[in-house]
Amino acid sequence: MRNRYLDLLRAIATVRVVVYHLTGWSALTVVFPAMSVMFALAGSLMAASLDRSGVWAVERRLRRLLPSLWVLALLIAVPAMLIAGTPFDVHLLLWGFPLVDPEVSGRWAELLNHAWYLRDFLWFVLLSPLLLPVFRRFPLVAVLIPYVILLVFEIGGVKPVNVVHDLALYGGAWMLGFAHHDGYLKRIPRRWMFTIAAALAVPAAVWTLTHPGPRGYDLNDIPIGNALWSAAFVLVALSCSPMVGEHRVLTVLNSRALSIYLWHIPVLVLVTEFGQRHGLPIMGVYGYGWRLVVVVALLGVVLALVGWVEDVAAGRRPSLVPGRRIPVPVSPAPALQGVDGKVPAARAEIQHVR
Repeated sequence: MRNRYLDLLRAIATVRVVVYHLTGWSALTVVFPAMSVMFALAGSLMAASLDRSGVWAVERRLRRLLPSLWVLALLIAVPAMLIAGTPFDVHLLLWGFPLVDPEVSGRWAELLNHAWYLRDFLWFVLLSPLLLPVFRRFPLVAVLIPYVILLVFEIGGVKPVNVVHDLALYGGAWMLGFAHHDGYLKRIPRRWMFTIAAALAVPAAVWTLTHPGPRGYDLNDIPIGNALWSAAFVLVALSCSPMVGEHRVLTVLNSRALSIYLWHIPVLVLVTEFGQRHGLPIMGVYGYGWRLVVVVALLGVVLALVGWVEDVAAGRRPSLVPGRRIPVPVSPAPALQGVDGKVPAARAEIQHVR
């Protein structure tokens, strides 16, 4: 049975990511650490898939993840880069399976700079068949290891490659997703849960306030503060289980979450550049307002054109707008005539009464 509360969290995270990239408001990273929430939700769902399908869950997740990326990267971005004069490099083909950062040039470096999420997601999916048994044998140690590694990287001045750093940064959230699926978070008394969350949130706040990044207190620039604050937030969010009813908006946002994430940056960049060329306000109430309206409208057009790829990848019937109820034809009542074509007397009486 589908957990609508998890759908609600994913929908909020998706909207928050779009609004953050539109406005750049650092406070949003604190109010709702969307990326960690998305990794935690994905970890919970991945554990459920592994329990249900075994290692084949990896193939199913990859099949749902990659086609939408291929549409944007392999069918549009790579040909556009080659036409613009980018020399062919075998690293361009990494857009088909981005285990490391693929080759990118020109304006596409900005339009695809958010693809790191899919790279990290891909690694977590591939590693989950190994990580889940380790977690179930040593749950607390498995949760703590990513945070310890991150502390070594940050405090020790170690500079690993991006994907290794991100696995440490978001690995704890993925493990907390495992803990959510296995019911550990529900078994912790609420009083202790809030105590643990506070024990993480306080040092997170202290570290963030004393180590501001280039954008101030934007947690994306402060890995230790980000990891600790996100852990506190995820613990509280996933330990709750409120009843959430089915809603069309939730269905649309969850069925098109990947497409929204992939396409919102290209759409936002193009809309912003259009406004700058024509002297329109970019910041402030009016700047945010008109850009939000236009971005949402254009995203709707894009989703109508390519959103169905997510349906096909998930094995669903392709639809223009997810969640639309398909009318079920009602078969006519069987004929009352007998074999000889005459209405039996008893049935004729029933017909007469009606």
